[in-house]
Amino acid sequence: MSSELVGYLAAGLTTVSFFPQAIKTLRSGDTKSISLGMYGLFTSGVALWSLYGLLVKDGPVLVANLITLVPAAVVLQRKIVGCR
Repeated sequence: MSSELVGYLAAGLTTVSFFPQAIKTLRSGDTKSISLGMYGLFTSGVALWSLYGLLVKDGPVLVANLITLVPAAVVLQRKIVGCR
């Protein structure tokens, strides 16, 4: 198995792990138990990892983080809106 394939498999698993929380948040609208600080830092980190993957031309890092950015941003946006 190539190292790139391992990278894509690992990226796929960690990326998919964020979709259940985003779906639960969208369905229930409940963000009380979600840390704004954690999701803010996490989403910023994912955006920076995406930029890093682009700059160094690392496909698994770029693709995984761009995909992870979607549910993370959704949860963060719902948390921010819910804090008002």
